[in-house]
Amino acid sequence: MIKITKPGLLTSVQDLGRYGFQKYGVITSGVMDTTAHRIANSLVGNAENEATLELTLLGPDMEFREDTLISICGGNLSPSIDGKPVKLWRSVLVSAGSKLKFGGCKTGCRAYLAVAGGFDVPEVMNSKSTYLRAGIGGHNGKALQNDDELSLGKPSELSEKIAKVLAAQFGENKFVEMQWTISSDFIASSASKPLVRVIKGRQYDWFTIESQMKLFTEHFEVTSQSDRMGYRLKGPELALEEKQEMLSEAVSFGTIQVPSEGNPIVLLADRQTTGGYPKIGQIATVDLSIMAQLKPGDKVQFVEVSHEVAQQLYLDREKKLHQLKQGIALKIRQETK
Repeated sequence: MIKITKPGLLTSVQDLGRYGFQKYGVITSGVMDTTAHRIANSLVGNAENEATLELTLLGPDMEFREDTLISICGGNLSPSIDGKPVKLWRSVLVSAGSKLKFGGCKTGCRAYLAVAGGFDVPEVMNSKSTYLRAGIGGHNGKALQNDDELSLGKPSELSEKIAKVLAAQFGENKFVEMQWTISSDFIASSASKPLVRVIKGRQYDWFTIESQMKLFTEHFEVTSQSDRMGYRLKGPELALEEKQEMLSEAVSFGTIQVPSEGNPIVLLADRQTTGGYPKIGQIATVDLSIMAQLKPGDKVQFVEVSHEVAQQLYLDREKKLHQLKQGIALKIRQETK
């Protein structure tokens, strides 16, 4: 069990999302950075869809009531256990009674804390994800609060083997980290103005030539009017050739809509099921993790990519993630012989 002693800015239970219910108006929710979430789960021997804690900008303080295998991936929110820094992107075994805290945000915006066995919270419509506006899923449908206690699920066989490898190195330490970590290829860019690949949207041709050029040549800044539903961007005005009315259409994670004032909105995990603004672009799936790690004040530049190239990039990433999971299992088998 884990007890929350300080909730942080916004800490919630999330998995890969609530799919199959958008036709009823139920949004998908789920983690913002799917890559960090999936890798965090792999490092503790969980299935990729197991729930993690999504921590935003200012992480929580928590106390472990039992020995727990964890991993922290995504943004660097300066984690420490009993005052000693903890490394990201690796397996970590924490002893009972230890206290995990987070400090300043060094890179990114969101971190993901996975625990072996996942968090034992009820599924709502086949998902443990928290949808804050509707108050469903996660831990009582809310962001975590002071004194909340989270029960843990049953660890997998792989989880137990990872913990066994680390337990042999415990000694007098309150926690022990795996010596090896993952390739930097999986870590989202922390550049000051990252490049994000974008496919032309369904209404791209409705915009002026000048606006089309600006989309792929100018920088856009994430404003403070941004949350898990969407990022409002500030930059050059994107204007239509002529005013047009459109029916609401389906939208997805990474859809770039442009309201009448000309400042784009990037739809994210808690997006609505349909949208009525013209869609100038769609962020390639492989770069959604880059967007998820941006915070207000950060700037981004969009780069055009074809649908075919975006698909191939996605397939390449999925192949690498599959190889990573196999590599972790193989490494653990070798170390437990």
